Amino acid sequence: MYRILFSLLLKRLDPERAHHIAFAVIRSIPRIGLAPVLRRLTGPSPAEAVSALGLTFSSPFGVAAGFDKNAEAVIGLGALGFSHVEVGTVTAVAQPGNPKPRMFRFVADRAVVNRMGFNNEGAARAAERLSALRREHARPVIGVNIGKSRIVDVDDAIEDYLTSTRILAPLADYLVVNVSSPNTPGLRGLQEIDRLAPLLAAVKEAADGTPLLVKIAPDLADEEIERISELVVRTALDGVIATNTTISREGLITDPETVTRAGAGGLSGAPLRARSLEVLTLLRRGLPSDMCVISVGGVETAEHVRERLEAGATLVQGYTGFVYAGPLWARSINRGLARLRGSAARPTPGTVGA
Repeated sequence: MYRILFSLLLKRLDPERAHHIAFAVIRSIPRIGLAPVLRRLTGPSPAEAVSALGLTFSSPFGVAAGFDKNAEAVIGLGALGFSHVEVGTVTAVAQPGNPKPRMFRFVADRAVVNRMGFNNEGAARAAERLSALRREHARPVIGVNIGKSRIVDVDDAIEDYLTSTRILAPLADYLVVNVSSPNTPGLRGLQEIDRLAPLLAAVKEAADGTPLLVKIAPDLADEEIERISELVVRTALDGVIATNTTISREGLITDPETVTRAGAGGLSGAPLRARSLEVLTLLRRGLPSDMCVISVGGVETAEHVRERLEAGATLVQGYTGFVYAGPLWARSINRGLARLRGSAARPTPGTVGA
């Protein structure tokens, strides 16, 4: 049904407008009393629960940052079957983001390009909503992703991140330092070790025990990823999220004119799958086996989630798959994970009693 709706209507809508329509529906789920019913229909098997970051996740699969920028639809997303919701990216100063249009679909590639620019209502407004959410009993785990305010110079980024940290860390189940979006000028430069090291050290101290992760780009060279792994261990962070969107346009089957017309921005979705898996493998090679690694990028199916877990991911997140699979996406993945677990538990024919 969703595929028909997408083909006939949704793909003809401006992508950002379509997102806002879907978002409004998801946000309304608890308001109209549907959350308990949906949780029973979409929830994962208890066997899929994951312990990480001192928290219990009902399954390994959650929503990546970018979908719910202002912590408005957390309960609705949890009711749709996601074990955790990473809100944001939140900045210390409220900002409108980049000029529209700023989101584009590459349907043939099952991909999206965005240059949203951290549009959000600011840390103080997010804190109000997070404070209310902490009183909700039936809620998913809530991560908070923080980034640099656009009006702040890169040289003053640490204090800007600290402002967000002091406001939001006490209300977050875990906190993420985003230094990898391609849509804020100068932000990716913060991934350079001489800039990243003091930033992570300062935020870790200010987070005061809230689990802290850093989110990195897929476009880093392998050697840079290895150096970041060493820094993460040295700084005693709690984990890494890999990866953000890519600025690469290699290997796309969407016609070049459409790609050119979309312009700059981060590409997410299926074309990112291979590189995201490579970065996960690199990180797992350089990080302690018990350190949390959250894998993001090109995840669409339960098989993709299982592949990431087998490659060493602790948790897995998605976003673009929501665009192409629809509101029952997490339910499909939860059911698929249970099926894959059941298949693995069944003995291979001919082996019983061997």
